[in-house]
Amino acid sequence: MNTVCLQIFVPESSRHHGKPTYEWLLDTAQALAIAGGSAFQSVAGFGRHGRHDAGFFELAGELPVMVQFFSEAAQADALLAAVGAAGLKLVYARLPADLGTTG
Repeated sequence: MNTVCLQIFVPESSRHHGKPTYEWLLDTAQALAIAGGSAFQSVAGFGRHGRHDAGFFELAGELPVMVQFFSEAAQADALLAAVGAAGLKLVYARLPADLGTTG
């Protein structure tokens, strides 16, 4: 199996079809039979628009949420195609992954 880690980054305040974009991504991935995904909220970071910190009230809603999936490459391709077809322009990282368990 060709497993990948797909990370998609969305502003926490962004919405698509009436729900937070990260929820739409999780729902869409589940509909595509991706085995699992998780959304992680950032507490601080920086990017091309400068530094972001959850402590700044005026930046509320602007920190990124990373939505992460481990899936077969074809499923990741299908999810990215669905994101594009929905008209969303999101930053993503796609990395090869080796999955296992400890013990």
